Amino acid sequence: MKEIFDMEGVFVKYREKRVKLENGDELVHRSEEPTELWWKLKEAVKGKRVRITVYEAEE
Repeated sequence: MKEIFDMEGVFVKYREKRVKLENGDELVHRSEEPTELWWKLKEAVKGKRVRITVYEAEE
């Protein structure tokens, strides 16, 4: 096996927003947005047979 991709960063931006409705109930809106890292990984592995291992980077 050879390494074809090595980057570090946020993979997907995730947001939660709580909205209070007129009747008093609360609704949670969730959104996910792919980042540049996601798009670069997608292009690097396109059409290849790969093994992907993910590590959480310490802050």
